[in-house]
Amino acid sequence: MNQILDQDQSFSQELSRDFFKNVYGYMFGALLVSGIIAYMAGNEEFALKYFFTETGATPFYYIVVFAPLGLGLLIQMAYKRLSLGILLLAFLGYAVLMGLALSTILLMYSVQSVAVTFFITAAAFGAMAVLGYTTKTDLTKMGSLLYMAFIGIFIAGMVNWFIGSEMIDYIISIVGVFVFTGLTAYYMQQLKGTSQDTTLSGVDRNKLALVGGLMLYILFINLFMSLLRLLGRD
Repeated sequence: MNQILDQDQSFSQELSRDFFKNVYGYMFGALLVSGIIAYMAGNEEFALKYFFTETGATPFYYIVVFAPLGLGLLIQMAYKRLSLGILLLAFLGYAVLMGLALSTILLMYSVQSVAVTFFITAAAFGAMAVLGYTTKTDLTKMGSLLYMAFIGIFIAGMVNWFIGSEMIDYIISIVGVFVFTGLTAYYMQQLKGTSQDTTLSGVDRNKLALVGGLMLYILFINLFMSLLRLLGRD
């Protein structure tokens, strides 16, 4: 009996390792794609040609800014119905569009500010990911509250898009740091539970790993942007 239990535990641990290997593969792959695109497009010539004109922002700029929201929702809500190939294409499209959107930060912040903030984000994200994976405390209630706070931040950010208040932006950034670090711990705990589910088929595990990679990528980028607005200020 003990041998059977040990074999089951070993099998579950192997599945969990493979699952997280895929999750982080998707996440880091998306960060790499976005980083390359942002670096290539992060110059005035590109911005003036494709994003901005004398009369204001171009339609392409609004597509770049808002299309990732639709793709993100599509992946999260329809992953069961879509094939893994379609999900991969949508995921790649998301990473490319986010890279184009992030390219504008290279025009607003110094390379030093971006680099320092990136490493600070990586350290904070990594610490909260480890905490979420190892803690025995159930983070479900905290996660629900943080998701409501995230929706509030999103709505406030959309309103401030038109108002342009620096004070509101500053408050959103401070709240965002706490919300996105907290959600990182919460979501890692959720992914840990998913990774140990031995009833999932291979295809479903791959799809959920992609969705997990997307969520961690989104949390990382949002945490990075929140910190950059705070630390990158002159």
